[in-house]
Amino acid sequence: MGLRTFRPGKGLLAAVSSLLLCMGAGCKERTWTLWNSYSARFIDTQGRVFDARGDQHTTSEGQAYAMFFALVDNDRGCFDRVLNWTQANLAQGDLHTHLPAWQWGKDKDGQWKALDPNSASDADTWMAYTLVEAGRLWDEPSYADLGRSMMALIAQKEVADLPGFGPMLLPGATGFQHGKSTTLNPSYLPEFIFARLGVVDPAGEWAQIAKGIPTLILQSSRHGYAMDWVDYYPGDGFYPVAKPSAANQATAANDGPGGSYDAIRVYLWAGMMDKSPARAAILNAVPEMSVYLANHDAPPEMVSEDGVPLEHDGPIGFSAAVLPYLRAYRGLSREVGRQLVRMDAERNPSSGLYGKDPRYYDQNLALFATGFLDGRFRFGPEGKLKVEWKRR
Repeated sequence: MGLRTFRPGKGLLAAVSSLLLCMGAGCKERTWTLWNSYSARFIDTQGRVFDARGDQHTTSEGQAYAMFFALVDNDRGCFDRVLNWTQANLAQGDLHTHLPAWQWGKDKDGQWKALDPNSASDADTWMAYTLVEAGRLWDEPSYADLGRSMMALIAQKEVADLPGFGPMLLPGATGFQHGKSTTLNPSYLPEFIFARLGVVDPAGEWAQIAKGIPTLILQSSRHGYAMDWVDYYPGDGFYPVAKPSAANQATAANDGPGGSYDAIRVYLWAGMMDKSPARAAILNAVPEMSVYLANHDAPPEMVSEDGVPLEHDGPIGFSAAVLPYLRAYRGLSREVGRQLVRMDAERNPSSGLYGKDPRYYDQNLALFATGFLDGRFRFGPEGKLKVEWKRR
């Protein structure tokens, strides 16, 4: 894909300027239209988040993200429905003692149930973090207690000590340690989550994990692009690998080594971090996406392990995900404008969602990005969640 000229009309330029001004000032709308549209399309009355395409399965990731967005929107009813469904159906009735199974859906016999008992640590850490912060923001100790119980389970089942590196989060409870090597997923590691969990549990290994994240991303992004999956070799570092057979969440354009549907979240998380040396280190580790977007209208769907972007544009959620990342650099308003123009063009006014056939994952990336840039939430120093409704 070559260089394409960017020439928005005057009306569109005005709209982009207004959006950028809103993002800088933190506009405070009472109604979160995108979240309401998402809830209507992807969350049933029981609190189950489902992928509306294909087999309509549910993942622990979707449940965790929905709990976070419900907290941001101060919607305790939705929060409780999603939490209760998750606990009843993914955690054998008790999140105090069981991490959630990563996938739930219809089996070959037509029965709806947990399809894989393995956990997905990105969902687990987001859920634990959200519960702890919900307990603080809503002044409800039972949420925080449940979050701390999940933290204990995560520490027991999903954290490993990497020889020569230190403690790090495994992608799940089983299937990711192979003799001398360990498989990891950089997109499972929002630094602000682990910094906050380290404040909640200073005796744990959370702060050490947070400290190691910038180094992991730097060493695994050897060509300046984030990778989906990496293997750690003691004494040698991190290298891109194909999606492992035990992997739960990845949905990359292909299963070979490279950066795609998982890695796009590395840019998103970095852009949402509070200004700090850790944020600067992560941004410095993955600068090539910003360079690419200086001359292209959309992020690539796939970057090879050698740092070569493939020609095909990523879906609309990719444009949303890079907005906070681009905003974290100085002087990239033109690059931000390109992504805003693309998002505006793919917003469906009838559904309120992005894309002609709105996809679950795209909407989640857009909820994080636009919610953050609209000032609905922030991650403060050491990962403390700040929400708009608490500041009113």
